[in-house]
Amino acid sequence: MYARFLAALAALLAALPVSLPVHAQTWPARPIRIVVPYAAGGTSDILARQIGPKVTELVGQPVIVENKPGANGNVGADFVAKSAPDGYTLLLTDLGGLVISASVYPQLPFDPAKDFSPVVMVSYSPHVLAVHPSVPVSTVKELIEFAKANPGKLNFAISGIGGAPHLAGIEFAQRTGVQWTYIPYKGGSQAVADVVAGQANVLFNGMLATWPSVTGGRLKAIAISSSKRVPSAASTPTVAEVLPGFETGSFQGVVGPAGIPREIVGRLNAELTRVLAAADMRERFAAQGTEVRTDTPESLGQYLRVEKERWAKVVKESGAKFD
Repeated sequence: MYARFLAALAALLAALPVSLPVHAQTWPARPIRIVVPYAAGGTSDILARQIGPKVTELVGQPVIVENKPGANGNVGADFVAKSAPDGYTLLLTDLGGLVISASVYPQLPFDPAKDFSPVVMVSYSPHVLAVHPSVPVSTVKELIEFAKANPGKLNFAISGIGGAPHLAGIEFAQRTGVQWTYIPYKGGSQAVADVVAGQANVLFNGMLATWPSVTGGRLKAIAISSSKRVPSAASTPTVAEVLPGFETGSFQGVVGPAGIPREIVGRLNAELTRVLAAADMRERFAAQGTEVRTDTPESLGQYLRVEKERWAKVVKESGAKFD
């Protein structure tokens, strides 16, 4: 009897190491939802809709992109943070906006540092500093001179209060002494549309979502916020050529609710990295002024912590008040 008990116990214990990964091996058994916390047409939305079909091909389940805009991305982020940690609900977002929120929204319903499972970095799309064609400037120096001569008269369109483009504008103003009036919108696509329409004058916004309006002649590109010139727009200078070290942009990435099993996070990371490593995706991104950037979940977690500290300092030193 005792021998049979020991044999049964040994069999059970032997099965345990296998039973844990089996749960992950069954993933995905149903459609995967990628939440974009901004309106359609912005950088995050464009990326999600380019990536989704490729992931579907690899995992054999539909990938559904769902826009949940509001509160500069916080509505969609909160929805994902409170979703089941099973790998079926993910957030594709501007990571800068996600970590900046902790500094500009003191009553956030979620903790960006604790309530998400980092999955993978997706891309870096520098901001384009662009103006309506009627603004009589063509360079960063001319923009600074014009803004100083007309303090507070330029309307600066932003994708949302406290987002990465807003903070880019604040950092630019800090370093140059210009003053402009920030006009918030519900997403980058709406901010671009209003500058194109002449309702606002200037903006920083992700290159992926903004460059078509530049090439179409509807916006005038002044500079790009990357550390070096972008090959697909080599004639456009960088802000850093006038303000050394200035680098901002739309760092896009995927996170999920905290507590997703490590095996599923690993599978998600592997499949998304595989999609992004494909030559056609890299070429498509490059043509749009976007650089594929992938990494491990651990590296992404470290990036989020560093960026949170960086932008907290910018917010504090700016003295800006966010309503």
